Amino acid sequence: MDKQGFTNNIIDRIQAARIKAKLSCRKLSQLIGRNDSYINRLENNRNFLPSMLVLSEIIKACKLTINQFFYYDFDAYNKDRDLMKLLKHVNSDQKDAIITLLQNSK
Repeated sequence: MDKQGFTNNIIDRIQAARIKAKLSCRKLSQLIGRNDSYINRLENNRNFLPSMLVLSEIIKACKLTINQFFYYDFDAYNKDRDLMKLLKHVNSDQKDAIITLLQNSK
């Protein structure tokens, strides 16, 4: 992924997190202590990235964890995490049976 692709990916995630949290650009900007147009400029201009500190403030304001923010799907994160915890206690034969079951359910 090139630099612009990386920038767009992060900004897309910020926008998705903001929308999921039901925050306007202005409200999120205010929650992170920036001027009212900060998030709007970030999402629309796509010519800069927030610092790591600001990114962590954005993630926190959107009520996500860093893991959720970078996971492929915000909504799937908790279920996938819980599933992985359960699979730690399953033996190899049981895992094979689960894999077969899931493959057959496609």
